[in-house]
Amino acid sequence: MSAAHLLRHSRKLRSLHNALDCERSGLVRYFSTASGSFPTKGNGAEKRIGGARFPQRKQPGKELETSKVSLGLNGSYTCRRSPNNFIPNTITGLNGSLSCGQIASARSFSSSADLPPHQEIGMPSLSPTMTEGNIARWLKKEGDKVSPGEVLCEVETDKATVEMECMEEGYLAKIIHGDGSKEIKVGEIIAVTVEEEGDIEKFKDYKPSTLAAPVAPSELKAQSEPTEPKVEEREPSKASEPKAPRTEEPSRSGDRIFSSPLARKLAEDNNVPLSSVKGTGPDGRILKADIEDYLAKGGRKEALAAPGLSYTNVPNAQIRKVTANRLLSSKQTIPHYYLTVDTRVDNLIKLRGELNPLQESSGGKKISINDLVIKAAALALRKVPQCNSSWMNDFIRQYHNVNINVALQTEHGLFVPVIRDADKKGLGMIAEEVKQLAQRARDNSLKPDDYEGGTFTISNLGGPFGIKQFCAIINPPQSAILAIGSAERRVIPGSANGQYEFGSFMSATMSCDHRVIDGAIGAEFLKAFKGYIENPTSIYTGN
Repeated sequence: MSAAHLLRHSRKLRSLHNALDCERSGLVRYFSTASGSFPTKGNGAEKRIGGARFPQRKQPGKELETSKVSLGLNGSYTCRRSPNNFIPNTITGLNGSLSCGQIASARSFSSSADLPPHQEIGMPSLSPTMTEGNIARWLKKEGDKVSPGEVLCEVETDKATVEMECMEEGYLAKIIHGDGSKEIKVGEIIAVTVEEEGDIEKFKDYKPSTLAAPVAPSELKAQSEPTEPKVEEREPSKASEPKAPRTEEPSRSGDRIFSSPLARKLAEDNNVPLSSVKGTGPDGRILKADIEDYLAKGGRKEALAAPGLSYTNVPNAQIRKVTANRLLSSKQTIPHYYLTVDTRVDNLIKLRGELNPLQESSGGKKISINDLVIKAAALALRKVPQCNSSWMNDFIRQYHNVNINVALQTEHGLFVPVIRDADKKGLGMIAEEVKQLAQRARDNSLKPDDYEGGTFTISNLGGPFGIKQFCAIINPPQSAILAIGSAERRVIPGSANGQYEFGSFMSATMSCDHRVIDGAIGAEFLKAFKGYIENPTSIYTGN
């Protein structure tokens, strides 16, 4: 909702210039009517929530008039009105209740003229599930000139490494979080830019205010909803410590340790003994922040390891954490069942041997067994579209596109890039895309478009690792995943009595979400898949 819209529909906001008297105030800065951002003021720094920066509407040589207003929303606030009576279309000082969109940057101004105008750049939200990110490396260094569209740094999200582009022209004055910085919350300040090159030196020792730091998008949404007053748990500081004495229970009475419910829950989840944590709350009470600090310093419970064992704690990469959470959620919330079929692949291997010389002569990539499996599964999904669906609680969403995710293991973790419309693409194009995506995964340079939007997943541990058969975990929100095992030679009865022949057979196991795919439907899919594998010429006809 725009601020102009709020002004039209609120009597209090329409009469800002008539309201008087306040106890505390925030600064309202005038922007053009095209502005889509909301500035907020706190501790001498103005934060801008929204998109791009807009010019200030101010007549040269004229100062803004200041009037104090009472909005009735968590206190009173100040607005400044220009002599030509421009109506302000941005409101600040509302504790985030008028904020919309995610935090892109924060533009700060010094209240004591010790710092020139500058822009604080926050950690962006680069994927729908991202709550924190890591700085892989900075492509610009302090003092460099930056222009819109230039890449500032590479950010490791919960799924891939993404380039972060600059939105405004200026100079990179200060890098708050350098190369390799880990677990930076969305919205947390990572760098500062200035407009004038001569202002760079003034930010040599700059440190962002923790109180002025932007909050995450999820917190903005929560703040915009009216709620009953809550007593928030905060680590006391000299600035926020109440003057009136408070009566609290002592943190320890005998063997009893006093702590907040959030702190106890976090300690239990991470096997942290409360007796080893020093509380910073009133009278030594242990707060959630104390547990987080303890964990950040590596203070996990060591008693879990048997005495005398030698071990190394390997830090989890962001993608490892996300993969673990998603797979755990999948097994806990999706009713898995499994169907396995053995398919004879002699004709498939023969066809591949005939196609690859043609591919090489035309300059194309070699076709692998996995490429043929992707194409066969895509055509089977087109025949049995019930398996190309997702559970949406109130309904089942059946997709018209057949987008196949392919599981790839790299040194950076497990990636599942997507082959879009695999049922409509030729084998050569599928082979080309798989190899390109695999290389990007190894380079840790996949973009969100490379892995989002899949409707079905294939995991192949047979060809690379020789695994005979396995059951894979469904990749939410999909309803099935196909696990491909290795091909093995078997002795089978021949065409005549008493005769035997050799055949190569491959195991394929489908994990199904029973809410979406009934057993008979899953069997129908595997029947169609087996038909394409054993009669691969039908892949070209699609029958």
